[in-house]
Amino acid sequence: MAAVQSRELPWREPWTVAKALAAHFGTNGLAWLDGDGSPLGATAFLGADPREVVVCRGLPGSPGARDPFLALDDLQRRGGAWLGWLAYEAGAWVEPGGRWHHPELPTLWAARYDPLLRFDLTYRRLWLGGDDPARLSAWADLVADLSPQQAPPEPPGQPIDPALWHWHTSGATFAAQVEQLLERIAAGDLFQANLTACCEVLLPEPPDPLALYQRLRLHCPAPFGGLVVAGDAAVLCASPERFLRVSPDGRIETRPIKGTRPRHGDPEADAAAAAALITSPKDRAENVMIVDLLRNDLGRVCVPGSIQVPQLVGLESYRQVHHLTSVVEGQLRADRTVVELLRACWPGGSISGAPKIRACQRLGELEPLARGPYCGSLFRFGADDSFDSNLLIRSVMLQGRRLRAHAGCGIVADSDPAGEAEELGWKLQPLLEALA
Repeated sequence: MAAVQSRELPWREPWTVAKALAAHFGTNGLAWLDGDGSPLGATAFLGADPREVVVCRGLPGSPGARDPFLALDDLQRRGGAWLGWLAYEAGAWVEPGGRWHHPELPTLWAARYDPLLRFDLTYRRLWLGGDDPARLSAWADLVADLSPQQAPPEPPGQPIDPALWHWHTSGATFAAQVEQLLERIAAGDLFQANLTACCEVLLPEPPDPLALYQRLRLHCPAPFGGLVVAGDAAVLCASPERFLRVSPDGRIETRPIKGTRPRHGDPEADAAAAAALITSPKDRAENVMIVDLLRNDLGRVCVPGSIQVPQLVGLESYRQVHHLTSVVEGQLRADRTVVELLRACWPGGSISGAPKIRACQRLGELEPLARGPYCGSLFRFGADDSFDSNLLIRSVMLQGRRLRAHAGCGIVADSDPAGEAEELGWKLQPLLEALA
């Protein structure tokens, strides 16, 4: 493969560039790993017209199924810049014995982009990188011709009436499922499980995924948001949670979130909500439990003694919610790859439970549908051997005319079923309001 070239371009807003790329190449294959301009979300990546696409579907034993981790291993060896998603049910290839629902969308969708745009959202700088000189020049001309004006406050598109959303799991059913998990926890079968539910709406015609995502990013800015379009399907997210980042020298960071409270317009009420979250024994215990799980996962592929927790149960505040976030770091062993790290940590501890595989089994018995990309990950393999990924929470899945939104709650011994059902509703509310 030829050496990667990089050139700086005049600054253009990511939305302006994304819209131009969609007009020029179509939305199919568009991938946008986004940020919110915060220290965690200071960088965005944008690709279109991929040079090649890798798709894996199905579960072990199903006709035509392909192991997504073997496919990831192959594309990492070949090098280049790859963006895509890995679905929650890829866990079936790690632990085939669990109860995994068959996902409708691919377990892996990944595309190689040459060139790829990188935005520094803090300092408003833009670079174009790739190894094809002709494509580099054509893209540079396309971007230079764009207006440098700010993105419009709201993209065109028909708002979605919140009353049209249909819940696959009612609040009462969700509370009853929490009760069942509490019985499992009391019996010593589990310590924690992240129970999810979803709602969906069928629209009169397929919506524009780019316009939908612009609505989402304006109303729910997040450091690890993004959009990936694959044919008539798309994944849109406003995730605040990093799953795994690996630097070219093998340094690993993961940022598990456990513990959530809604924000308030009144400053005193908002401060009280944050204080209640920080001092909540239930939320702190849930967060520490997942930190321990991740330390164990990382320990399978990291240099012994390298795993550290520089932040344990810290408060992070976003536009709609307060979160408790911890940070776990480690050093990848020289004889281990990023894909082996992914296998060791898949699915993410904060969206499954502890013990992880038993939690996945129990959740599969209760949840009526596959999660698909939700609770999976949007990821980026860099041409410089870097890797970054989020956890696909606060996400909407599009397939044709159907939009589906999911949310989940961590259940521990002192969870209140009615309270967890209420939390499920207000976690989804910002997403539905953004689309409305």
